[in-house]
Amino acid sequence: MRKYKQIIGFSLCRLACLIVILSLFIILSFIFVRGFRVLNLTFIFDFPKEGMTKGGIFPAIVGTLCLSIGAILFSLPLGVFSAIYLTEYAKSSKLTRVIRIGINSLAGTPSVVFGLFGLAVFVKLFGFGVSILAGALTLGMLILPTIIRASEEAILAVPQTFRDASYALGASKWQTIMNIVLPSAMPGILTGVILGIGRAAGETAPILFTAATFYTKRLPKSIFDEVMALPYHIYALMTEGTKPELQVPIAYGTAVVLLILVVGINLIAILIRTKKRRARKW
Repeated sequence: MRKYKQIIGFSLCRLACLIVILSLFIILSFIFVRGFRVLNLTFIFDFPKEGMTKGGIFPAIVGTLCLSIGAILFSLPLGVFSAIYLTEYAKSSKLTRVIRIGINSLAGTPSVVFGLFGLAVFVKLFGFGVSILAGALTLGMLILPTIIRASEEAILAVPQTFRDASYALGASKWQTIMNIVLPSAMPGILTGVILGIGRAAGETAPILFTAATFYTKRLPKSIFDEVMALPYHIYALMTEGTKPELQVPIAYGTAVVLLILVVGINLIAILIRTKKRRARKW
């Protein structure tokens, strides 16, 4: 009887994996088949023309990169240092548990809430206006809980014997964290970065209120300029376009570029993580 239960259990697991993979393949095929019709070098490197019915999406690509990189530059150090405090310095107390509950709650908060927060705080209160800076900070707040949790798990996974050996050699706690713990935890931290980049690059609601513009023919000159972004570009073409017969194919092409961009950034982070993991075998 146990053998049959095991066979049924493994079969259900395989079926679930097959359904997920098949669903992903269908979605990607649907997007790529319609998007590849418009993909060419002109589409990627040209500026939009005639109300986004012709031309390319180069400003949207640049805007997405600026927002994603800005979000990581803001959230990565803040998230890592928060994780260091929670794992290495903070004592187990009711306050620490409340902080962790808050982080987990923020990780599940809808992105539109972060967008409204960014609008109220970064755009209006701090006076950044609709800009790259306001959008990057908002996206950074959005992915910060993910990076904190991933960094916490990575730091906790470092064996205590590593710390004890460092202390035995005369290193201080901070020296141990910076020279032993963080390098050993870096592959796990980069996992959080990968998840954060993927979410930051694909979000529409936060940048809708803080950074994105519907149409522009120029590239940003400073962090206080508003920008086009690939996810918002797709949304605008599909919902507000006045010539759907021309703009819908561009939207599918933009979706393909966004997927390729996110996969490319993730691959770079994965390669760095793999290199770090190979260098730190324990």
